[in-house]
Formats: sequence, C-alpha cells, structure tokens
Amino acid sequence: METSSLSTVNSDRTVVLFGGTGFIGTHVAMYWLGENLAEKVILVDLNPPRDEPWTAPLHREFQTGRAAWVRWDVRQPIPDGLLPNPDLIFNLAAVHREPGHQPHEYFETNLYGAENVCSWASAAGCQRVVFTSSIAPYGPSGELKNEESLPVPDSPYGSSKLAAEKVHMVWQAACNRRKLLILRPGVVFGPGERGNVTRLIRSVVKGYFVYMGNRQTRKAGGYVKELCRVMQFGLRHQDESGESLALLNFSMDPPPTLETYVTAIQKAAGVRRSPLNLPRSLLLGISYPIHGVASLFRIRQPISPVRVRKLFRSTSIDPRGLRQLGYPWKFTLAEALLDWQHDIPEDFAR
Repeated sequence: METSSLSTVNSDRTVVLFGGTGFIGTHVAMYWLGENLAEKVILVDLNPPRDEPWTAPLHREFQTGRAAWVRWDVRQPIPDGLLPNPDLIFNLAAVHREPGHQPHEYFETNLYGAENVCSWASAAGCQRVVFTSSIAPYGPSGELKNEESLPVPDSPYGSSKLAAEKVHMVWQAACNRRKLLILRPGVVFGPGERGNVTRLIRSVVKGYFVYMGNRQTRKAGGYVKELCRVMQFGLRHQDESGESLALLNFSMDPPPTLETYVTAIQKAAGVRRSPLNLPRSLLLGISYPIHGVASLFRIRQPISPVRVRKLFRSTSIDPRGLRQLGYPWKFTLAEALLDWQHDIPEDFAR
C-alpha cells in the first residue's frame, strides 16, 4: 500500500471531541495534537482520560495546556459556557457494544447525543463537524456494500446510528457554510481497543482459537491510526473541493477474511500453529446454555448466540469513496499489528 504523506488541513485553534476519552477519541486527540492540526483539544466525556503508557503523549499535552478534559454526558443538553467555541467538532460519543445494552440505551446516547451536539454546534457557531457512524446501518448482507447502497439496519444500534446521521445532515443543511464529514467504519482496532480484535489476538497467541467453518468470513475494518488519517484526508478533501457533505466508508481494501487476520496475528506474535476447525453447529449449540446460565446468575462472559452468529456473518464493506478520491493507505494489516505490538507488546505476549 502507498505510504505517501497527506497534505494538512488548515490548523484549527480549538477542537472539541465528544466521546474524547474513548478508544477512538484518545487516538484522534493524540493525532490532531501530534500533527499540529490544532492548538487545543478538549476531550468531552463521562470517563476520565486513559492513563496508560501508550497515552503518555496525550498526558504531556494535558500538562502543557494544549489538551483538557471536561466531564459531560451528551445525553443531556450542553449548557452555554461549558466549552469554548470550537473551530471543529468530532462527535465520537456512542453506545456500541452489541449485545450488551437495552434497545433504548442505543437511542438515548446515539440519537439524543447527536441532537445535543448539533444543537450546541449551532449555538457555538461551529461550521465543521466530523461524525463517526458505523457500517451497522447497512444491515447484514453477504453483498459488497458501498456508500450508495441502501441502508437497511436490523438492530437498535444500526437504527440509532442511521438516525444520528440524519440529525447531523439536518444540521448541515440548515446553513450553506457548514461542512459535515460522516465516516462509516467497520471494526476499528489498535492499541487500547479491548474488543473483538484484542480477544482474537489473545486467543490466537495463547493457542485456544479455533475456526468454526468461518475461515473466509470477511470482516471489514481498519487500524485506528489509519482512521485518524482518513479523518484528516476527508476534511482536506472538503476544503479543496468545497463539498459540504461527505460520506465515506472506512475499511481496509479489500475487507480481510478471518483467516487473513489470524495469519497476520501469528506473524506479528511469532506463533506457529494451525488452529482447529470445529463445526459451526457445535459452538452455536453450546452457546445457548452457557448464555442462559450466565444471564440467570448475572455473570458477564463473552459467549452468546448473538455473538456466535456474528462470527459467521461477513461484513463486506467497500471503501469505494476513499479509493475513488485516491486516499493513500498507510498500513497493511500486518503493518498495523506490528505497530500495535510496538505500543502495547503485552497484548501479543504468549
């Protein structure tokens, strides 16, 4: 893949990141400060900033005053005076773990949060917003989906994200000076993710990963540091083209298969073993009693029929928009995993 540098967008004085202390928000804050794309970044979130070795650059910026954390819940209207008027807003705040929440919880954060952020953007006079949506609005399908595909969400999460997109679009359409960049990422992975890819790495490295007839299942996704670059690229494209509304899928091109992920993890960790291949029906069958007993005793554990079905379901998302705009991908899957390993080597420890 190409590794040519990106032209910078105009440096913003103040950037506000809603959902700023989460996995993606932390990386966006470090990237925007590290590339001198902002003079100051405000992280707005209920949770305090992550304090781990890989976040040290961000904590240095807290000391210099270039970064700050403001505790706020986007489900509540944002009061005047809480935050400085920004030049750029990122809305990354979301409830996304699926399953894991009641249906109303997705809408309370994803929909009400979008309404509150857009209302505050209008009051603060901000003309630029980046919204991270999801590929979930496309719904399940084995067909390759691009930005022009009809969204048909089949879950509260996907529906709430599609509704939130529309809220942001209404905000943008209300003033011809406003610019909105919507990104629909697949699974985003990297240092601090603590999600599906982290669990996959641990299972492969420690030797308990097994295939279940899903070697060729495609899982659209990309490295979190690549996503930061895509955000910068999308904003630069809007600056150069004058385009007010841009919608871009985010994934490696083409979306990797599960076998591709496993092979790349083995290479990064120096693991040489062939995973077993068990029947799909076996895992699905045992997931029901495990989930039932765990739910009865309120035990948190990762096995459920919903998650098992997701293991077999391809997410074939085409980043056609980025490809047509000539985006220069920086990280292959192998390079992304090696970079992750450099930041948090213990995630790959045997």
